[in-house]
Amino acid sequence: MTSSLCAICREGFSRNECVVNANGVHWHQRCFVCVQCLQPFPDGLFFEHEGRKYCQEDYELLFAPICSGCGQYIIGRIFTHKNAKWHPKCFTCYRCGNELNGEFVKYQGNPTCKPCAAAARAVADSKYLCARCNHIIDTDHLTFKGEPYHPHHFDCFDCHQPLTHRAKELHSHLFCVTCYDLKELSVCAACKKPIEGRAVSALDKKWHPEHFACAHCERAFAGERFYENKGMAYCEIHYKKLFGDPCFLLLSEYH
Repeated sequence: MTSSLCAICREGFSRNECVVNANGVHWHQRCFVCVQCLQPFPDGLFFEHEGRKYCQEDYELLFAPICSGCGQYIIGRIFTHKNAKWHPKCFTCYRCGNELNGEFVKYQGNPTCKPCAAAARAVADSKYLCARCNHIIDTDHLTFKGEPYHPHHFDCFDCHQPLTHRAKELHSHLFCVTCYDLKELSVCAACKKPIEGRAVSALDKKWHPEHFACAHCERAFAGERFYENKGMAYCEIHYKKLFGDPCFLLLSEYH
């Protein structure tokens, strides 16, 4: 039995009496009731206002604001915007509907998450919005998997050099123009540069047409017959001079 007095009736407690203890203050069970409806608190749940205890229903009716989003009473954390009250979960971006969690900007007078506001401004200014940092792209953009990005967010997958807006996508990776050409285009066996147009296929290699030439006189074959010796191509004149009459040809035509 406690030696203190009931906070309401100021009477003592009998031996073996069940005493209510809330924050170090004691009540008889019959005295521990809502100050408004004088009913016991359901499951012991109560709300305080200016030192007085209320059941949830009376507390909401007397003091709790109504959420402008769902129309229900707000108990706990409140967001305020334009003199309206909101549950945190109801205070959402007016464009995408995601919770704002207190971080927002005003766009056309409405609470808007930063990505949506940036996207709206980008559209209004006919600019792209970076899919990584959600900032407007003021210069040339890089496109990756159909989305625009600032080029400085990426390095070449092969050489690891910073990329520019001219980067190319291949097999879900980004490459600088040089590395992309080496992967995607045939490389001339003579100059070692990518072949973007017509290519000559000969000696199990690819050539620019102007670079597929006699190994001795360096005159391009330009569709004429050539003769092979030890992996080298020769025109008929210099093949005969160097190796004699070609009584057999390992390779005499190309395409």
